[in-house]
Amino acid sequence: MSGVEIASTLDCTGLVCPLPVIKLSKAIKVAAPGAVIELLATDPGAVADLEAFERRTGHRVLERSEASGIFRFLVQRAS
Repeated sequence: MSGVEIASTLDCTGLVCPLPVIKLSKAIKVAAPGAVIELLATDPGAVADLEAFERRTGHRVLERSEASGIFRFLVQRAS
């Protein structure tokens, strides 16, 4: 997604469920409303975890992608 300013990046590669979502939950609490956090994970379970996180919290997953076994998510904090 072009034109999105990333406020911070969480490198959760090598971590397994539920650690990436736990780290994201902590980081998003201190992010400014509207801020975008990039999350990198290698656990395929992160895909379902992020979908549940989006439904439960109202924060938006703007982009999902996967390359060479690394899943990348751009998550925007709700205002």
